[in-house]
Amino acid sequence: MEEIQRIIPSVVKIGTSSGSGSGFYLKKYGIVVTNNHVVANHKVVSIETQDRERIAAKVVFLNPIVDLAFLMPSMPLDHLPDLPLQPKGVIQNMDRVAVMGFPYGMPFTVTDGIVSSIKQLMDGRHYIQTDAAVNPGNSGGPLVNLKGEVVGITTSKFSNADNVGFAIPAENLLQDLDSFSENIEMKFSVKCPSCGSLLFEKTEYCFNCGASIDQDTLFDEPSLSPLAAFVEDALSGLGIDPVIARNGYDYWEFHQGSSLVRIFVYNQNYLYTTSPLVKLPKHNLEAVYRYILSDPQPPFAFGIFQGLIYMSYRVHLSDLQSSYREQIQHFIVNFAQKADDMDNYLIDNFGCESSEYSKFDDEEL
Repeated sequence: MEEIQRIIPSVVKIGTSSGSGSGFYLKKYGIVVTNNHVVANHKVVSIETQDRERIAAKVVFLNPIVDLAFLMPSMPLDHLPDLPLQPKGVIQNMDRVAVMGFPYGMPFTVTDGIVSSIKQLMDGRHYIQTDAAVNPGNSGGPLVNLKGEVVGITTSKFSNADNVGFAIPAENLLQDLDSFSENIEMKFSVKCPSCGSLLFEKTEYCFNCGASIDQDTLFDEPSLSPLAAFVEDALSGLGIDPVIARNGYDYWEFHQGSSLVRIFVYNQNYLYTTSPLVKLPKHNLEAVYRYILSDPQPPFAFGIFQGLIYMSYRVHLSDLQSSYREQIQHFIVNFAQKADDMDNYLIDNFGCESSEYSKFDDEEL
């Protein structure tokens, strides 16, 4: 298992306005591999490494038939370990394998199992079948053997699979890497489902074979909803690239300094901005309770849940269209800045501890 431990940092989380998934970095090619359905309809997405650094990445290759996509990170990830691909034809039934990724958008997990079938036919294509747990969010992550070699790319698009996982064979990835070599300028490209030619511009038909291309699905990005435009305008005021903060439909997540900030719609009526600041202290609880109950930072409220102190700001969605619109955006910006101050304040003055959601630079550790 030492080899598996070594390659874990190369597995990353992919975030879009539609949801989240997994991917992995191939150092030799300088790209992140994931599923097409994880990044579908997006040309720029976010990548989060396991040290909680988030960067933007361009989508530079889509193969909707095989369900593969390649991403070009906005900055090099060469500090991550190399993740080798298993040679073609080596995998066998009953081989031990591990699924690596971020199920349901949760923190990184590894689940192990065996290969049940190296060539299971599903929807007209062959997949690797395994009994290792595969859930939404695992899509795009690697299926690896005990040597830490990628044998497949996990996909959870088969919603009717019960206690069965599937992965795209690594040989399909190798074929697409060969096709991708034509993309010298690293532009957005789509592989023709018929002849395999790379298409770089929106088109109704493949220029090479004439096959019909679903241009609206493959080339057009969805427009932002009024709510998303409102929130992302506020995030721009913080100097944050909104793409990096996207982590699902009407859901944003980012670190402001050491504090994690989440923005989301609750109960279809409220826009919440919240931050899990710190853990409750082991001593001096009365003092911290008194401080929280004193309403020290209006309009922001404090609360306690599962041993964590939260700061939150809530507005009704109807208020976003009122004369208070700009003021609400100002409060969102101010909230993020205040959260970065408040976790330090609670630690220094009440002996609270950093939460598992906190992020610190190396020099602060």
